[in-house]
Amino acid sequence: MNDSVKTDILPLSRRLPAEWETHDCVLIAWPHELTDWNYMLDEARDCFANIVRAISEEECVLIAGPADLCLPSIRRYEFDARRVKFMDIPTNDTWARDFGGLTIELENGTKKVLDFKFNGWGLKFASNLDNLITLGLEKAKSFNAPLENHLSFVLEGGSVESDGQGTLLTTSECLLSPNRNGAMTQEQIDEYLCDAFGFNHTLWLDHGALAGDDTDSHIDTLARLAPGDTIIYVGAPDEENMDKDPNTDSLQRMRDQLSTFRTKEGNPFNLVELPSPAPIYDEDGQQLPATYANFLISPRRIYLPVYSQPRKDLLAQQILRIAFPDHEVVPIDCRALIQQHGSLHCVTMQFPAGTIAGIDNGNWIEPDNNIKN
Repeated sequence: MNDSVKTDILPLSRRLPAEWETHDCVLIAWPHELTDWNYMLDEARDCFANIVRAISEEECVLIAGPADLCLPSIRRYEFDARRVKFMDIPTNDTWARDFGGLTIELENGTKKVLDFKFNGWGLKFASNLDNLITLGLEKAKSFNAPLENHLSFVLEGGSVESDGQGTLLTTSECLLSPNRNGAMTQEQIDEYLCDAFGFNHTLWLDHGALAGDDTDSHIDTLARLAPGDTIIYVGAPDEENMDKDPNTDSLQRMRDQLSTFRTKEGNPFNLVELPSPAPIYDEDGQQLPATYANFLISPRRIYLPVYSQPRKDLLAQQILRIAFPDHEVVPIDCRALIQQHGSLHCVTMQFPAGTIAGIDNGNWIEPDNNIKN
């Protein structure tokens, strides 16, 4: 069993809040002509707009991007400027989950924003601008919390799952990638994360790689922590697709390993299985990493990526309603996002309450950057 308990770390001296705790806002980076969305820009923007509209019904959304390339198209969607704000900042692409700052809470309830190095998922893609976004937000006085520099350590937000109580769920394929922190052993990486986030219980998942995944098995594509010592995970393909889907073996092995995981108290987790979408392919016939696990959790809603597969889309919604009985499940068509090998959680990053400066009065952006004219 690949897990560990760190008894020398005070459980709540610092902690990474669970995603379902209260947010100040959600960060999204807007697609523009210099991103990889340039060949399908209108389709991508429509998808992002649907995500922005849905989230802004409940909480604020901060859209980042270069103003000259983004604002004209953003204004066409006529978002509510009271709930949707814009920050003029250069971007390479749109994967806010992975370059966005990770917010911790200290014992006294104050917050810190941790800024890690983002190197394009192990030097696969350009990341020079995205790596500076958190620092840019800090220089623009967007944060109501100090910035803590971790730029010597490569980490993407999609690679870590927290229950807010000291448990980390992650994958060895990603965090042990030689192009991230290759000079460090698993034990050293484990210790670093426990020190940075206050984790005292780490669960290393060794299986579950999805075909077409550029992230080296981010945990948010595979398995998610939920309240009540619950792990929601992607099940193996159904009988109709089992033999032809390359994900079958890895997802079966993942399920077997999840069944061996234990809570800090030594109890089995409650395991909740999501369906695997039927295979989706790009224009070259390569399978894409579609997954229902890539949902965003807010205090009252779950924003679920769906893929125009009515039976499976509905089943995923029903399962999440059972796992989160007090949440509304909001399905959002993410067939556009999966064309660039990501989904809904990948393009969003929540900032817990107390992180963003001036959230109530709009001082966290320049007044002339409001969404509507």
